[in-house]
Amino acid sequence: MAIHIESKKEDIADVVIMCGDPLRAKYISENYLDEYKMVNSVRNMLGFTGYYKGKRITIFSHGMGIPSIGIYAYELYQFYDVKKIIRLGTCGSLKSTVDIKDVILSTSAYSISTFPLLFGGDRDKEYYASKSLNDDIMDTAERLGIPLKVGKIITADVFDPYAFDQENFKSCFPEDNYLASEMEAFGLFYLAHKMNREAACLITVVDSKHDKRAMTSDERQKSLNEMITIALETL
Repeated sequence: MAIHIESKKEDIADVVIMCGDPLRAKYISENYLDEYKMVNSVRNMLGFTGYYKGKRITIFSHGMGIPSIGIYAYELYQFYDVKKIIRLGTCGSLKSTVDIKDVILSTSAYSISTFPLLFGGDRDKEYYASKSLNDDIMDTAERLGIPLKVGKIITADVFDPYAFDQENFKSCFPEDNYLASEMEAFGLFYLAHKMNREAACLITVVDSKHDKRAMTSDERQKSLNEMITIALETL
């Protein structure tokens, strides 16, 4: 029995798009799905199931950080037989060649989190997205004419702009080999690996160590809509 999801098993599709913000899940459902209905509201972690071009899809929020996405992704995989999850989110660029507004498709996520150790006794620091799902996403983005930056990312337990000792933060992560920093993909990729499911992560760059510009609300919305479209068209 799922503890944090109140949905009936038949209320959840076998493919899910996850995003941190519950209101973003609501936005996607209201603007992209037909015949959608709310299927979860426990702790206001909203979930909706509906149809996109005839395909049944669930949109589910996951909150912030590995522990939060770990709870919801695990319960979706374990109790609702979900086969594929695509996470949509935001990130900070770690490289001068990765610009604000770029959309990144993660091939892997590196972290020093103890989540795999505590969950399953595993000690690896890097876990990979599902290659077949990533290939489908890249094909879809190419068909839609939406450029992607494809590569490795890091998953941190601290929102890096708030890290008081930036040198210590950088010493924990191999910045030169990784495109961006976010806070959830590592947990999702680990669970998919552990449970023999599929997972992918699309993220938009909203801040950068190399560029002090701030995205406008219109720019954020456009980038969000591009990610949403790629994920929906892929599934």
